[in-house]
This record gives sequence, C-alpha cells and structure tokens, in this order.
Amino acid sequence: MNKTKYLLLTLFITTAILLGACNLPQGTSAEDADATTIAETSVAVFTHAAETAVALGPTATPPDLVPATATIVPTNTLFPTQVATYTATPIPCNRASFVKDVSYPDNTNVDASATFTKTWRLKNNGSCTWTSGYVLLFDSGDQMGAPATATVTSGTVAPGATVDISVDLTAPASPGTYQGNFKLRSPDNIVFGINADGQGPFWVKIIVPAPTAVPTETTVPKPDLYITQIVYNPAAPHMGDSVEVKVSVYNGGDAAAGAFTVEWYAAGPTLGCSWPVASLVKTGGYVLTCNYTYAGWNHNYETKAIADSAGVITESDETNNTKIQALDVSP
Repeated sequence: MNKTKYLLLTLFITTAILLGACNLPQGTSAEDADATTIAETSVAVFTHAAETAVALGPTATPPDLVPATATIVPTNTLFPTQVATYTATPIPCNRASFVKDVSYPDNTNVDASATFTKTWRLKNNGSCTWTSGYVLLFDSGDQMGAPATATVTSGTVAPGATVDISVDLTAPASPGTYQGNFKLRSPDNIVFGINADGQGPFWVKIIVPAPTAVPTETTVPKPDLYITQIVYNPAAPHMGDSVEVKVSVYNGGDAAAGAFTVEWYAAGPTLGCSWPVASLVKTGGYVLTCNYTYAGWNHNYETKAIADSAGVITESDETNNTKIQALDVSP
C-alpha cells in the first residue's frame, strides 16, 4: 500500500512540473521560470506531505534545538618594537684621569721650608700616546718652588696606560694650608688635564704647621765650688819639715753656697787638713791654711784638695770640685 502511494506521489509531482512549464508566460526568462516552478513544486510537495502525514499518523517530535553561542577569543594587539639607538662619543686625543697620590696625599704636614717630592699616578685617558714631548705644567695656586714645566716620561704612555709623574717642591716658610694646581701640555701646546672634559687640574695640597713652642727651661741659680790653687811653703820640703799648706776655694756660680767642707790630702788617701766653711757668696772665695809635717819622703807625693767633699751643695757643675797636685818631699 505504501509503495503504491509513493508511486502516485512521484507521478503527481512530475505531471505538475510539466503543466507548469507549458503555462509560463512568454516574457518570463528561464531563470524566473525555474524559480516559479520550484516554488510551486515546493508548495505542492509540502501540502501533499502534510496531507500524507495526516493520513500516515503522528511522527516523532524532534528534540529542541539549542542555538550555538559564538565564543569571542581575545587576540593580542601587536605594537611596533622600539629599537634603542647608540651614538658613539669620540674620545679626545689628550685627556688624563687621576689614579692616586703616590706621595704626599692631601693635607700632609710638611715642616716650614722643607723640601719634598710630590708624585701623582695618572692614566692616559685619551686616544693619543704621550711621548717625551709631553710636560707637567704649573697651572695655578701656590707654586712652592715648582719649575714651570717638568718631564712627564722619557718613553711613551699608550692610551689606557699609567705613569708616575714627580716634581720637587719646597714648603712655604709660614704656617698655613697651601695648594698648587698642575696640568699637562702636549708637544703641540695643547694644555689639558683630568675629568671627563679633560680640563680639570690635579694638585698638591700640604699643611705647614705652626712651630711647636719649646718650653723655656727655668734656670735656678746655683753655686759652683772649685779649688783654684794649692800652695806649699816650703815648696820643696824635706822629710820632717813643717809645711804650710794654703788651699784656695772659689764659688764661680750665680748663687751663694751654704755650709760645706774643704779637705786636703797629703798623699793618696792620707787626710792632711779639713776646713768647715759656713757659707760662700757667689763669685767669692776663701784661702784656707794649715800646717803639715811629712814623716817620710817621696819625690812625687800626690796631694789633692776637694771643695764640698761631702757633696752637700747642689752645684751647676759637679765635676770640678777636686784639684790634684804633685809634691816633692826630699829625705
């Protein structure tokens, strides 16, 4: 039965197409005719299909269709890349940089009028080699006896190399702080120095201290006792003679002496006479007298007299208190 219905439906559609083609108006184009035919056919088919569906019974209800939602994916926005540019700075031909003070760093104390040798270590920070024609040049400040120019090197100093430069100086005579500034000069009379621009000076800076006050020693007036002469009478005695002995003591100091004792020794350790002296004014003296008899004889007796024999007087000179004198005593 279903097969028969299908055949009848096909036959109906074919007949409808043929009839429609025969009824097309003359002014209608083939494209419009096809569109009209298709439209009418579609209506016929859908109508018949609807009728057939009613005749055939209910069909399954299609499930609800969920409309698809488009997901927007963010994209990265690309910006142009910035490229750093580098501009090369030309290195000047003549330029130096300070490395260190080899001697006499800043604020070193130097005695007044003292001579000293200042040495700097510099680096050739330019693009030209220093030769023996380059000189150290006094620029400004305190010259301190520096020559107008001095040799930088007897050889060469390549760019990037260092050199020690020395100059002999003399500290000023007056106390104070002194600074002398120096630069370099090329053989073609280009004056240059240190720092990025090659124009800064390098310097020597010293301090001449004030002289230290030497405390004045306070001189305390003191006596100075000594024996000026020994006289014997007779001058050449014989054994058994009574000899008159005269001893002269003198105070050559600048202060009076208090009580002291004078002793005379007849021979070696043999004490002959002793005199107590109560006092003695400065630049004053006494003649002390005694008699002595020699019991023996000797052509070379060693006699001596001592001022302040006990050492009780503090004197300006403690080495001149004793006088020795030979005496010939015959048999």
